[in-house]
Amino acid sequence: MTKYGLRARVITLTLAPTLIIGILLSAYFIKNRYQELEQQLAVAGQAIIEPLAIASEIGLANESRENVQRLIGHTHRQHSQYIRSIAVFSSQNKLFVTSNYHRNLDILSVPRGQPLPDRLDIIHLKDAILLRAPIRAITDSNNAQVQDKPIGYIAMEMDISSVKLKQYREIISAGVVLVLGLILSCFFAYRLLQDVEMPIKQMISMIDRIRRGHLDVRIEGKLLGELDTLKNGINAMAISLSEYHLEMQQSIDQATSDLRETLEQLEIQNVELDIAKKNAQEAARVKSEFLANMSHELRTPLNGVIGFTRQMLKTQLSSSQQDYLQTIEKSANNLLTIINDILDFSKLEAGKLLLENIPFDFEDSLDEVMRLLAPMAHEKGLELNLRIDPRIPAGVIGDPLRIQQVLTNLIGNATKFTERGHINVSVELKQQRDERLELQFVIRDTGIGISERQQSQLFQAFRQADTSISRRYGGTGLGLVITQKLVQQMGGDIGFSSRLHQGSTFWFTMTLIKTDLPLVQPIDAEGLKGQSLLLIEPNAESRHMMRDRLSHLSIDIVDYAELPDNAPFTSCALICVDAAEVPTADTLAAMAKQAESFTDKVIFCLPTTELALSESLLSSGVAACLAKPLSVRKLIEQLQGQRHSLAPLPPAVETQTDKVPISVMAVDDNPANLKLITALLKERVTHVVTASDGKQAVEQAQTQKFDLILMDIQMPEMDGVTACHEIRQTPMNHLTPVVAVTAHAMSGERERLLNEGMDDYLTKPIEEHILEQVLHHWTHPHTGEAQPNSPLITPNKLGESLSIDWSLAMKQASGKEDLAREMLQMLVRSFDEVEEKVNLALKESDVNLGPAIHKLHGSCAYSGVPRLKSLCHELETQLKRGATVEEIEPELFELLDEMQNIRDQSPHYLEDNS
Repeated sequence: MTKYGLRARVITLTLAPTLIIGILLSAYFIKNRYQELEQQLAVAGQAIIEPLAIASEIGLANESRENVQRLIGHTHRQHSQYIRSIAVFSSQNKLFVTSNYHRNLDILSVPRGQPLPDRLDIIHLKDAILLRAPIRAITDSNNAQVQDKPIGYIAMEMDISSVKLKQYREIISAGVVLVLGLILSCFFAYRLLQDVEMPIKQMISMIDRIRRGHLDVRIEGKLLGELDTLKNGINAMAISLSEYHLEMQQSIDQATSDLRETLEQLEIQNVELDIAKKNAQEAARVKSEFLANMSHELRTPLNGVIGFTRQMLKTQLSSSQQDYLQTIEKSANNLLTIINDILDFSKLEAGKLLLENIPFDFEDSLDEVMRLLAPMAHEKGLELNLRIDPRIPAGVIGDPLRIQQVLTNLIGNATKFTERGHINVSVELKQQRDERLELQFVIRDTGIGISERQQSQLFQAFRQADTSISRRYGGTGLGLVITQKLVQQMGGDIGFSSRLHQGSTFWFTMTLIKTDLPLVQPIDAEGLKGQSLLLIEPNAESRHMMRDRLSHLSIDIVDYAELPDNAPFTSCALICVDAAEVPTADTLAAMAKQAESFTDKVIFCLPTTELALSESLLSSGVAACLAKPLSVRKLIEQLQGQRHSLAPLPPAVETQTDKVPISVMAVDDNPANLKLITALLKERVTHVVTASDGKQAVEQAQTQKFDLILMDIQMPEMDGVTACHEIRQTPMNHLTPVVAVTAHAMSGERERLLNEGMDDYLTKPIEEHILEQVLHHWTHPHTGEAQPNSPLITPNKLGESLSIDWSLAMKQASGKEDLAREMLQMLVRSFDEVEEKVNLALKESDVNLGPAIHKLHGSCAYSGVPRLKSLCHELETQLKRGATVEEIEPELFELLDEMQNIRDQSPHYLEDNS
């Protein structure tokens, strides 16, 4: 938008030229007129003074003042309107005569020091014109002579007032003419504005109306020149806009109609999608229920098959019967593995597989995998080797079970598809950032390899490298898929390289967290300084990896492929037996006798398939027999003087005197499972009562006191959870621990049962060692005896007055007093943070207590504080159910009191054991 409008611009452009030209012309003509009037007055004065000077010559020459006076007086009177004064001066510049006297008479005379005028002088003053003319002497004779020398001069002062008046009149006339010109210009400008501005305003108004949607308006009338062309253009534009608007409105109506139809179709599709979503959710629910039921229905008979097979293996059997039973157990375990793989795959596909983050001993966890897989490798004559980067710390945080599952799948596959040679497992520390450790696991084998065409199908579910593989080697094709998804869920990556008939290399990465928490008794190699080891390993690859794994120990190692005739004297000789070619017992005994000549101690490292050689070698004087792959912990214990056999003997059936004097009720609706649980319990406890459903269990609980109840979950008439709640109402068993026994293996089942009121959880098939742990855990206050180094405290009430159960703490620390004391100390240190959270929650009810209580609950599991653990469990259960702070306020105050009790009692344990 311009600063000035059309009116201002037209007026300016119209009047400005007229005004400027008028002013310039007026000034020019006024100036010329000024000069012209003054010039006319001067010319008139000249015409008067020159004749008067000639006429005054005779009178001045004769000094006749009267004649001269009469002459100038007459002239003055005749021209009095212009002449102020006339004076005649002598040659001595003295006044001769004057026409009148006034005080400015001196201005008529020539100033002193200046010569007399010899010609006419015209002098312009402010309000007058001064003229001086010389008077010359003229002598008449027969020859006239003119003398140039003046005899005086005449001066005349002329008044210019009349000239000024004429000048003023000229100025006024010029001004009047200028004003008239401006008025005329204004008139023409007004006419121009009328002819231009009004049509333009009309056009602007019409355009504004068109802008507001009035497309039917038109500009009427005949306009001048280009304005008429502009009018026609605007009208044409309005017509075009009207037609376009009409077309657009029709298009909008059509689009609206189409959109309405589309929305109706989308609404129909949304309804269909909603139905499909509900169907999918229902299908997912049915799938979950199917998997849960399948798990239960398959595990329940498997529990009986595996359990009774193991029970029969404990009896006196012929070799063929024992072989048949071992085949049955192996087949059942394979079927259980397939079931677990399918469940894991389903949970991974649904994203419901939860990973743990718990501290564990890294090397011990890997050794456990190697021990489990070694028999399968040694049966095929394969060497199974493990190398761990010495920079990796012992204690890490992660999910040990899933790491072992990944390694088991990969090493198991390598063993399955390798007929000869070796399988090497190495773990390297790729990168460490603060407490985060990035590890790379590599599994190399010398197996059949994989062709390039088959490699693309390797990580597909239910697919194997070749369709004949499942028939030749077995398997479902789920192992690698589960492994890949587990590694990815743990934030790692997995890959492989392979060449047909030359072996394969699988690798995966993951990130673990370093921890300084003492998890098990650390390996103390300080006592090995100064010792030396003679390493005999026929397999070059195994020898190289074993030497690398022992390199961080403070011992000197000398290695040979075969036992030499002479060797440097060493503290110990470690003779490893090749799994592919196992010598006879006599040959090994001879080797031991030969090695005794240059070593203090002989240790054999045997394949796990050669258990029978262990007893023979030990009886011949060998210090110890260890299993391959070598466990560094066990080797150090041997070098430090402890004795180990190749493998622990299977636990003998306990006699009646070894049974725990407690009463246990087993509840299960499946007769086979109930019979198996009863058989397992009768080997370990003195009194077992059975019930076939929840209703019978409640009736039994109302009549007798039990120390522990094993409760199946899915039962007719009354399920296990309902039975547990009913038993909690009985006076005799309201405090009795109830352990859930279920074949359900779905994610969240354990947490659900614990939240429902169960005290612990067992899955079918029942493992005997896990059952023993459960019995020991829940019956320990009744049967446990104080450790020799434990402080003796006389309780007021068993299980009631003591906030710290030191025997339980020792049991949870695997009998390691230092670890138990440190765990208790760490628990007490954490109380300040928990108390701060609880007190804040009591003041501000919107504080989230869940994480703090969960963390405290986890710490209680390793510190021998059963009352505090029970309180934490109750609080965590209530919080998960959505209880408010006001609803659990009594339990929170009880929690604070219990923490203070532990704080008061802890110095007694810590000081007495320090």
